[in-house]
Parts: sequence; structure tokens; C-alpha cells
Amino acid sequence: MQRKYLMTKWPIFRMTEGVAAVILGLFCSTASGELHAQGSNAPASTHDGLPLLGDGSDMPSAAERRLGDRIIRELYRDPDYIDDPVLGDYVQSIWQPLLSAARQRGDLTAELDERFAWTIVLGKDRTVNAFALPGGYLGVHLGLLAVVSSPDELASVLAHELSHVTQRHISRMMSKSRQQAPWMLGAMILGALAASKSPDAGGALIVGGQAAAIQGQLNFSRDMEREADRLGFGVMTQAGFQAEGFVSMFDKLQQASRHNDSGNFPYLRSHPLTTERIADMNSRLPLGAPQQATTAPTLSHAMMSTRARVLSNPGVDDLRSWQAQVDVAGFDALPAHQQVAKLYGATLAASQLRDLPVALRNLRQLQTLCAAPPLAAQQVRWLGMEIALAHRDPGLAQRMANSPDVMRFSLGPTAGSWQRTELLLQAQIAQQTAQNQALNQSAQQLQTWLTSHPKDALAWQTVASIYTLQNQPLRALRAEAEVFASRLDYAGALDRLRAAQERVRTAVGPDTVGGHIDASIIDTRSRQLQALLKEQSLGR
Repeated sequence: MQRKYLMTKWPIFRMTEGVAAVILGLFCSTASGELHAQGSNAPASTHDGLPLLGDGSDMPSAAERRLGDRIIRELYRDPDYIDDPVLGDYVQSIWQPLLSAARQRGDLTAELDERFAWTIVLGKDRTVNAFALPGGYLGVHLGLLAVVSSPDELASVLAHELSHVTQRHISRMMSKSRQQAPWMLGAMILGALAASKSPDAGGALIVGGQAAAIQGQLNFSRDMEREADRLGFGVMTQAGFQAEGFVSMFDKLQQASRHNDSGNFPYLRSHPLTTERIADMNSRLPLGAPQQATTAPTLSHAMMSTRARVLSNPGVDDLRSWQAQVDVAGFDALPAHQQVAKLYGATLAASQLRDLPVALRNLRQLQTLCAAPPLAAQQVRWLGMEIALAHRDPGLAQRMANSPDVMRFSLGPTAGSWQRTELLLQAQIAQQTAQNQALNQSAQQLQTWLTSHPKDALAWQTVASIYTLQNQPLRALRAEAEVFASRLDYAGALDRLRAAQERVRTAVGPDTVGGHIDASIIDTRSRQLQALLKEQSLGR
């Protein structure tokens, strides 16, 4: 496939003035000498004997992380940013094994493991895209989740992007660009960001005489793409995913390119496909595997893919179309995973249309189809809890939560990737019942979770809501501060802590009961955040 398109490696959910300003500023500062030499690294070799490109970057990992923090801070404010616990946990169930495999293989060094964020953010954008940002942040559009046919295909995309980060491809590419004038770097990035939404708008911002050079610097080189393919393939297979998923994902993207990509597949443009790359992945399949590889869809994945479609297409007409797919003649003759996918979509859509009877009718059919696979049964249980909570029926939600014959997850610190969904749904039930014992239990469980996941903004927001219901304003304000801090808005976090300190000074109501302990915690956290805000300001 010829590289006809201009595409940066860090497209955003939506082009906003705030993000554009940040990108322009950070690249200008990079060009003016923010990078410091670290010395050269000798090239390493992959596990299959092929040489790596080596680091080749003079940007310290700490500086790269700071750049990523500045961009992700704006993404958290983007209207398309979404924190859906169910989809987030599904992606994490694939992402965490990949990280573990990269560590075991030595692809992820101890330094990068400690310094980088290794965080995935989801965007409601319907385009098929995933991208890596400096500092170990990755973005995934719901449009990508909607089209991948199996966990293995999604693992292939995430492993490829992970390998771009572990091999410092982003910083190496930026190091090459540091010789460009600041205004040229700004035009390059602004043009590429605009082109991700409108090629015409992007073209207007690109200096015509420099177009060829800019394209060469924005796209990862073919050597970098091949390296990410090789390492990503090794990472995903060591993590336990099927190798065929890498090839079937390539086949899917190649088919889209043959049909004259309309702009809905940005991943095609930032990852140019070649016959050589596809053949290389085919050659890595186990002996006897089909060259046109396909991976079997699971009921669990079918539901998650459908959830992504529903959440990224919230229009009334789109929601109504789901029920029509269930009521059509011949529905019962469809394969099980297709029936489950359509029923899940119809159930979620009916709930969003406030049609509780139809939602519950579909849910009962879904429960019958998903009675056997434990994870699928759990996902249907969570959907039932969501529906009941959306219709303000905590009693029904509790009955759904207590339904028999589904897998239960431990709420201890060693629980698996799906613990967050369970915790947050149980907390919503406690808030709607407003029973003090249930609220105390949820707050305790969430605080345990936050001990090992301190940057979980949604969990902090839920804790803040519980404390508000319990009339514990100091603790609520402190939790609200952590919501802002989790999204790197340290000024907003300090504002909430100052409000808490003001309440301590006035010492009224429940603030006088054990308030000195909370006040001490708030003062200590305030000093920490002031230091972080100062460091953040100096890095601008």
C-alpha cells in the first residue's frame, strides 16, 4: 500500500484548541533544546535472532513521560474521552498479560516500566484507530473495539503499539525532528492532527514545499513498523494469545484498503501495510495453520464489541435499529456469537431508550444463551445490574447481583482485571439504597482498590459521592481532589483541598469529629500537590 496519507502517531479523539496549543508548545520546546544526550546504546537483538534498531534516542525517559503527561491532560478533558468500566476492564484483561510478557522477554526494561505510565485511554470516536503517545500512554477508539473479531486481534494491535513504546520509536522520531525550526514542527503536528479529521483542513496547515519531508518524519519508518510487528508478535504469543489474530487483523485492514479507505480507518495510514509485512506475519504462524488466518469469536468478545458499537453510536435511530436486528426472521438460526452480540446490543439500546420491559425481555434471552461460559455469564449479570441502576431500581439491581450460577470475583488486592466493574456497580447499588452499612462496605472496598490503583479517577469520584451521602464533607473534598489529581489537573486538586482546609478552620458540624486526622492528611497531600504543580509549570 502506498503511503499517500499524512498521519501522526498521536492522533486525538477530537481536535481542540487546547490540545493543539499543547502539541505546538511541547514540540517547540523540544526543538529549542529540551532534549539532553544520554549516550548511545548498542543495538540489541530480538528473540528470533533479528537485530533491533537500538534506542538511538537522546531524549531521557523522564522527559518523554513529561511530554506524554502534557498531552494526556488535554485528552482527559476531551468530550470523546470515556471511562466505561466494563469496556475498560475488558481491554485491561488483554493489556495486562501483554505487559507481563514484555517484561518476561526483556522488551520492557525496568527503567521504562517504572517511569512510564502504561495507561490506556478510550475514546468514543467511531474511526478504527489506536495510537501511542510519549511516556507510555496508549489510546484506543471504540471504533477499533467494534470491528475486531476476537481478543487475539485486539491483542495484536495493542502488542504492536506496546512495542513501539518499548523500543522508544516515538522519542527517536522526535529526536530526528529536533533540527526543524519550531514553527515548522508546530505546522507539522497541527496539520497532521487536523488531517486526522479533515484532510483538506490538514493540507491548509502544511507548508507545501516541505510536504514530503514532513510525511517522512510523521510516520514511523518501515523499519520501525517491521520491528513493532516482530516484537509485538512475540509479546502476544508469549502472553497466550493466538498467533492467527495478528494475521487476521492484517487481512481485515488490507481488505479495507482495497475498498478505498474512506477515512474511517486511520490505523491504515499510520501503519502502512505492505505485502512484505503481511507475508512476514504469515511465515510466523505455526506449521499447519491456514494462511488466511481466522480466530474463533467468543461470546464475551462479541458482547464487548457490540457494547463499543452502541456507546459510540448513541443516536435514537441507531439505538432503535438494534431491536430490529433481533426481531428479524431467521434470528434463531444465526451462530450463537451473533445472536449474543445482537441481543446484547438490543438490551443495552432498549435501556438507553428507557424501555425497561423490552430491555428485561432481551436480557432473559441473553441469560439463556450465556448460561455456560463463566465470563459471558458475568458480563450478562453486570448488564442486568446496569439496567436496574439506570432505572433507579436498586432492589432489582441487588437481585441481579445475587443471581446464582455466575462466576464470582474476589474483592481482595490480588483480584483479576474485572474487579473494578464489580466494585463500581456494587457501590452504585449502595448509593441508591443509601443504607449506611452498604455505604461503609463499598467505601472500604474502594479504598482498598485505590491503594493499588491511586490514579483511578472514577473510583475516587464514587468514593467522594459515598462520603457526601454519609455527611463526611472533609473526606468527600479530599476524594474530589484526587479525581483532579488522577487526571493531572493539580490546580483543580489544590482548589478542592483549599476548600477542605477552609472547612477545618471553621470547624463546624461533622468536621469536628475526628477532623484533625483528616486535616493532617489533607495538609500533607496539599504540599505534595503543590510540588507537583510547580514541577508541571516549570515543564511547560
